[in-house]
Amino acid sequence: MKIVTPDLAHGRRRLDKRTLATALARRLAWHQAVHDPVREPRNGLRWLPELRRWQAARLAASFEGFMIDPRRRPAAEFFLTDLYGDRDFSRRDGDIARIVPKMQKLLPQGLLETLADAIELGALSHAFDLRMAETLQRLAPRRTTLDDDLYGRAYREVGRPRLRAHQIDLIVVAGFGLGHALRTRGVATLLAVLRGPARAAGLGELQSFLERGFGAYAKLEDVGAFIADIERSEREVSRRLFAGHPQPFEPLPDAHPPSGARRMRNR
Repeated sequence: MKIVTPDLAHGRRRLDKRTLATALARRLAWHQAVHDPVREPRNGLRWLPELRRWQAARLAASFEGFMIDPRRRPAAEFFLTDLYGDRDFSRRDGDIARIVPKMQKLLPQGLLETLADAIELGALSHAFDLRMAETLQRLAPRRTTLDDDLYGRAYREVGRPRLRAHQIDLIVVAGFGLGHALRTRGVATLLAVLRGPARAAGLGELQSFLERGFGAYAKLEDVGAFIADIERSEREVSRRLFAGHPQPFEPLPDAHPPSGARRMRNR
């Protein structure tokens, strides 16, 4: 099982500012394209809302063990609602598109790169959701709800194991990068100074996102260990799904969350 360790994610080559600005622009354009109901009519598929709801519930169930740990719960909640959850991030990403050209000199380089990773993660995840919804429509045109078996069939039909692995890579680098950037010395002061100007400039969604992340990650003792636990679990889930495992979402024997965590079935 491939593991992208937090040290490796943090130690990747830094982009120069022009390259970073270009990468952000391309990822934002892709993000907007896959969410545009005119350019991408699959956004209107009836399976899409059910798929997103089911996946959010599945991920929340896998995080149950984190929720009973007061030090990890805030980060887990932030991860579910703001980084890899069933939420419309268009306003936040629009804020990023507006703010980056003006604030590249002010915001930490690591934070800018992490925002780029978060946008790519959102675009890639939604692109997979569109393919999954299309496949579910073909496999189960009369059904209205998902279960483990039908989800696994659609997952294998869509395929693209390398892109699925890259999706998990992005979860790791975005999750760890954001945690590292928001815990960097001086970021708390910077966020406090920017609060008023950001809201006055109509950038409140991005400001709130960063403040929620700062508050959540501040309580973690070890960001790397938290992200590594998520990564190990998600890579095993993906491996099982591609292998047709009968219980792909069962926790790992030594998992964090613990193996005794309850799972939601047939949501």
